Amino acid sequence: MSETKREMKLGLFLQPLGHHVAGWRHPEAQAVEQDLALIQRIARTAEDAKFDMVFLADGLTTGRDAHPSWVVRFEPLTLLAALAMTTTRIGLAATASTTYGDPFTTARAFASLDHLSRGRAAWNVVTTSYDRSATNFSREQHLEHDLRYEVAEEFVEVAKGLWDSWDEDAFPKDKQAGVFFDTAKFHELNHKGRFFSVKGPLNVARAPQGHPVLIQAGSSGVGQDFAAKIAEVVFTAQFGTDEAREFYRGLKARVAAQGRRPDQVHVMPGVMPVIGRTTREAKDKYAELQRWSDDSNALFLLSERLGHDISGYPLDGPLPELPPSNQNRSRAELLTRLAREQNLTIRELYHLVAGARGHRIVWGTAEEVADALTDWFTGGAADGFNIMPAYFPGAFEEFTGQVVPILQERGLFRRDYQGTTLRDHLGLPVPKSRWAV
Repeated sequence: MSETKREMKLGLFLQPLGHHVAGWRHPEAQAVEQDLALIQRIARTAEDAKFDMVFLADGLTTGRDAHPSWVVRFEPLTLLAALAMTTTRIGLAATASTTYGDPFTTARAFASLDHLSRGRAAWNVVTTSYDRSATNFSREQHLEHDLRYEVAEEFVEVAKGLWDSWDEDAFPKDKQAGVFFDTAKFHELNHKGRFFSVKGPLNVARAPQGHPVLIQAGSSGVGQDFAAKIAEVVFTAQFGTDEAREFYRGLKARVAAQGRRPDQVHVMPGVMPVIGRTTREAKDKYAELQRWSDDSNALFLLSERLGHDISGYPLDGPLPELPPSNQNRSRAELLTRLAREQNLTIRELYHLVAGARGHRIVWGTAEEVADALTDWFTGGAADGFNIMPAYFPGAFEEFTGQVVPILQERGLFRRDYQGTTLRDHLGLPVPKSRWAV
């Protein structure tokens, strides 16, 4: 029996105003953040291109200096429920915080989405990076970085236990006998831990996928350890090929050390593609986006990613030595390493952040973009990619219309879906219930 050919996984990181800080200013951009019709159109485009999933990030704050896509936004699970009604195959992934959430409510919401979408839900498990989130949830202080991951580990364990509340055949609905559900086939969790006490059972039947797919995006040491324990997809920001390979090898080793199969954890770095008819045209398109960037906005984004206000330092000087942050530690380390290795000034670094927030930027013809993705995929740096268009819908439609057919022709990406659930698309098994005999 021949081994199934390895195929690239593709997710769409959907931000209607685009991932470049100035993407909304592009003449072809439809600069409307909360427009359901536009978002539905983008999701259908991704489904027509046979993408594995659409992914929605989330933030729990806003502000005058925020990235345009973060100023206002729909609550992601509510939006995905709407997208479930206008799509049929593509996976639907949303971020939900373990620091500012509740295990029962979160488990119930994702189980409901999995039912509504007939098995296409995924949860991007985050601990929430930014200190200012605390004040929106009646707290004066943000939890310390490593403690947030301790909370997250127990939070996810509780959610998984709640998803096992009901056996698959718990509802016989026997009208003659008057038996709607079998009382022997539902289970109380009775969890009592360090952070949570949850009795259960969940008041949602077992989800079509058993458990929604679990995604994790932390790349710090403790974040990678957490991913190795729970994640089935890992979103990451890697800028250089060597560091991407190192991250990939290291994470897969951590997964194996947990007694899990490395091929059932997909590493998907973020990539912003900028496509032109020629390489020169693509570079010019990117340069134009950079010229539209507002310096103060880009500097705010860089400060946010570093976890320290650097507005008082000379823009054309080097990045100063900064202490570890309690916020997004892995992104701060990535950007600091880039600044040191490439001898970047603060101005050069914040323009890089304006482009894709530390994610990889690939510009060129469709063939050149396909080559870049192919090299990382076949070269041990990625199992697929989270595509981050600079603006919508045009930049994404260029990718689906020009790059995806090349990947399909090379046999690296599917021409059609072979299953109906997100687990089918990703080649992931349905988790067995903890109560299964």
